[in-house]
Amino acid sequence: MRASRRDMVILTVLALLFAALDLTLYEAGSEHHAGIVPLLVGDLSLLLVLRTPRLVAWYFIAVSLAILASDELAPGLLSPVHPLTLMTVPPAVAVVSGNLVRTLRRPEALLYIGVLAVLASRPWEPRWDTLPFGLLATITPAALSLYTVARKQLLQSLRDRAERAEREQRLIAGQARAEERRRLAAEMHDVVTHRLSLMVLHAGALGVSTKDPGVSSAAEDIRTAGAEALRELRDLVGVLQGDGEGEGRTREPAPAPDPGTLVTESEAAGMRIDYVVDGAAGTVSPTVGRTAYRVLQEALTNVRKHAPGAWVRVELSYTGDGVHLRVENGAATREPDPALAPTGGGAGLLGLRQRVDLVGGRLRAAPEPGGGFRVDAILPAYVPTAGSAGHDPGGRRR
Repeated sequence: MRASRRDMVILTVLALLFAALDLTLYEAGSEHHAGIVPLLVGDLSLLLVLRTPRLVAWYFIAVSLAILASDELAPGLLSPVHPLTLMTVPPAVAVVSGNLVRTLRRPEALLYIGVLAVLASRPWEPRWDTLPFGLLATITPAALSLYTVARKQLLQSLRDRAERAEREQRLIAGQARAEERRRLAAEMHDVVTHRLSLMVLHAGALGVSTKDPGVSSAAEDIRTAGAEALRELRDLVGVLQGDGEGEGRTREPAPAPDPGTLVTESEAAGMRIDYVVDGAAGTVSPTVGRTAYRVLQEALTNVRKHAPGAWVRVELSYTGDGVHLRVENGAATREPDPALAPTGGGAGLLGLRQRVDLVGGRLRAAPEPGGGFRVDAILPAYVPTAGSAGHDPGGRRR
């Protein structure tokens, strides 16, 4: 057993205390004997009881046998004829008995402790003082040590069970969330997709049957918007299903919209935008590209609502690890439009956070000094979905 620093400190203190006790008893005795030397050596051997417990146990057994032989054959040689204490073995045997249980296998430790208990109590010549005191000095420390070890093992077992139960609870909660996502995805697919499909079909039929160019153009716009909504819904359903359930499907996911169109539309509406793009959008999956598009869309919408006339800088960086989008704007140069500012209710950024979290990204949106605002989104290059199972440009699918 490897002794810790705390164990060594305790053993050092005990060794010094027992050495001081033996020296005190030696000096207080009316007769000096040679037994002080093996006692002091036994006290110092306590420092090795955790590293070499068998050697220390055999040493104390040998000293105890020598004291017993001295009492029978040469009284006063290793122990006084009229001792000041009831001990018939070295006093430090109590520390040895307690530590044997910690370091050796249970049967071997009990064997050594049993031999020391017999030598300390001397049952072949029972006395009212020697027998109980010998058992108290050997059996009691071992019993206390056994209790401590058993209690420590029980507490560790309870901790392990609690940690295992907590892990199982997290797994059950994760499975419940995944099941709820799949149920939600199925509901969206069955209900919303059906309604949108009908809307696209009716809009297409209206565009073909009408002779009014305005109605035809509006119907085509509705049909295009509905088709785009269907593609986005299919992608979102794939994210909700997750875990690669769409493996084996050959249908390619719809390409993500170009964020540059948002910048162009905003500039046409009078916004001043500094647009910087680094890398190619093809390095990320359509799901991720569509999420970046939505983040930029919401950020520019918020600038139009709350900071009209402010300068805007959009930085879009595509890398092999993902995409980093940053949208910064300065303070408003004129009062917000009263028809636009009250709309929204703050749900836009909350929805973006949930969408970014859904694909495993991070979103930070916070005001900047001087009255500006900044939105930072870091998205992974690929997220497995039912709709993008076959589309992994970077080979990141495992």
